[in-house]
Amino acid sequence: MKALLLENIHPDAATALRAAGYEVETRTGSLAGAELASALEGVSLLGIRSNTKLTADVIKAAPEELLVIGAFCIGTNQIDLDEARSRGIAVFNAPYSNTRSVVELAISEIIALSRRLGDKSMQMHQGVWNKSAEGSHEVRGKKLGIVGYGNIGSQLSVVAEALGMSVMFYDIADKLALSNAKRATELDKLLAKSDFVTLHVDGRPGNAGFFGAPQFAAMKDGAAFLNLSRGFVVDIDSLAENIKSGHLSGAAVDVYPSEPNNGQPFVSPLQGVPNVIMTPHVGGSTQEAQVDIGHYVSAKLIDYIAGGATLMSVNLPNVGAPEVHGRRVTHIHRNVPGVMANLNAALSGHQANIAFQALATEGEIGYAIADVTAAEPGLLATLAAIPDTIRVRLV
Repeated sequence: MKALLLENIHPDAATALRAAGYEVETRTGSLAGAELASALEGVSLLGIRSNTKLTADVIKAAPEELLVIGAFCIGTNQIDLDEARSRGIAVFNAPYSNTRSVVELAISEIIALSRRLGDKSMQMHQGVWNKSAEGSHEVRGKKLGIVGYGNIGSQLSVVAEALGMSVMFYDIADKLALSNAKRATELDKLLAKSDFVTLHVDGRPGNAGFFGAPQFAAMKDGAAFLNLSRGFVVDIDSLAENIKSGHLSGAAVDVYPSEPNNGQPFVSPLQGVPNVIMTPHVGGSTQEAQVDIGHYVSAKLIDYIAGGATLMSVNLPNVGAPEVHGRRVTHIHRNVPGVMANLNAALSGHQANIAFQALATEGEIGYAIADVTAAEPGLLATLAAIPDTIRVRLV
């Protein structure tokens, strides 16, 4: 089988895949359009990061042998998960591997904003010696408001408290507060009390544009704002206006509504605005995180191809798969009544001896695994002919 890894994925991933028997092609940049379609010919396993856009059209045009996609990052909004699901293509990501890297960047930016280090550094480069304490503060004793208390938000909470900050968080889900963090029942209450507001929300479509002019207006005068989550969740023009007006003291932004591909110029209304730190989507871009991501995602891809395991897949029902006994058949199907009965009837009709069987369903999709130690010929063709079958595979 052939694997294609794009966007400079850490070489440990290619090493692991080659050790598992794959032919691996690596490319440093992202691909799009006809170039991407051409590169996918003969590919069973595709690895990308955030710049390669796997739209519904791209996935529809992908070859039949494409079995699995690995997002070597946290986010998966660059992949049309519904279309991948409908084609029976599994998708895996790395939801935890770069958590610490993002947390450390957030902490460093909170301190830098509080001390206006970005402006002071720029002045020094321009030959200006401005040894003034005006506008510079310690973060100890300040209140940090965290919007989104998932893996990153909760760990940031703990580290911020170690610096002497008090933490308040807001999340639409019921989350356990760590250490001395306090839960805000309403977003506006958090915004009104926080000296720093940092976003750590996911990329679901419902989060698009949720933080705009009303939310900035609700923030405390002189507060600073951070977004290291998703670019499309923030009205970037409103953010720039609120800093220029003096309502907010500054901002740190790592993600943007529109991000350039390699070599394209970057343009933002935040450019030139005082006390604004901008980074090019590098929250998880540390060597440690990239090594962890390379190991984690490649292992998930190998496990899926070799044994059909879908644990931690973001678009297929999760099924844990033990060691294969005999030959393993995997069956992805639409979750409608009668499919499992037809599957078992087909197995029985071919005198299949079942050593292991598992089924999980999620929404409109079902995923079944069966280990067969003996069966009459023609079983796969019979399984593929079952109504509402999406993909059948023999491991």
